[in-house]
Amino acid sequence: MKITTNISLESKSQKPVLIDLFYKKNDQPKKVIIFCHGYKGFKDWGAWNLVAKKFAKNNFFFIKMNFSHNGGTVHQPIDFPDLEAFGNNNFTKELDDIDAVVEWLVANKEIHKEINIENISLIGHSRGGAIVLIKAFENGNISQVITWAGVSDFKSKFPTGEALQEWKNKGVAYVENARTKQKMPHYIQFYDNFIENENRLNIKNAVQNLKIPYLIIHGSNDETVLLVEANNLCSWNPNNQILIIENANHTFNSMHPWDNDGLSDNLETTVNETIQFIGS
Repeated sequence: MKITTNISLESKSQKPVLIDLFYKKNDQPKKVIIFCHGYKGFKDWGAWNLVAKKFAKNNFFFIKMNFSHNGGTVHQPIDFPDLEAFGNNNFTKELDDIDAVVEWLVANKEIHKEINIENISLIGHSRGGAIVLIKAFENGNISQVITWAGVSDFKSKFPTGEALQEWKNKGVAYVENARTKQKMPHYIQFYDNFIENENRLNIKNAVQNLKIPYLIIHGSNDETVLLVEANNLCSWNPNNQILIIENANHTFNSMHPWDNDGLSDNLETTVNETIQFIGS
């Protein structure tokens, strides 16, 4: 298996997008998967390396990426050494970052023997699920889209009333990371960017207008993104498929760090069902 980590790609935001490649180097074209992490996530979180290896073993060309403003750096891609970047992240930057990866695939002739450039799937976890849905609607290069514990609406995640006014007055709001204990900033530009691009960032509209296969996978015990959001996503397009994994939580019963040699049963099921959906 060929594994190349921390390849740095240029992005519109002037901060690099880091990607990892996992594939069998055999000069045979393989379906491409681009995996996008969620809020307070990163490509090296928990069991994502094991996930990548499993897809590669099943003859996919698997890419996992760090969004340019997720808070990691080229030299420290795990966790959040660059909180200033995190605070300046927004949804449109993440959409641009996926385009940067797709454009790199198209332009990088060195790997064209290994990839089927006509078959690119997007997988997104949590907030990344919403990002891949919008990008799948926008970008004609995408063949399938899969959300793992994906969110169905951005607007409801923002504060309202006095809390919103306080955010506007101070220009920044902080969220504590329960694991690292960092006070993670969100500058008001995050909200302003959403309002300026609200039509584009309408997840329901994107799903309703999807013309490609879409699979929703969600845990019945998801404590972060409730099951109703998966049901919403499914209801918006008659061609959607949904799989509810019983007793699975938001990360399909995995965690960071993940010291086991194998995937959790629920994450194993998630990967297997995704492989079956995309087809090798």
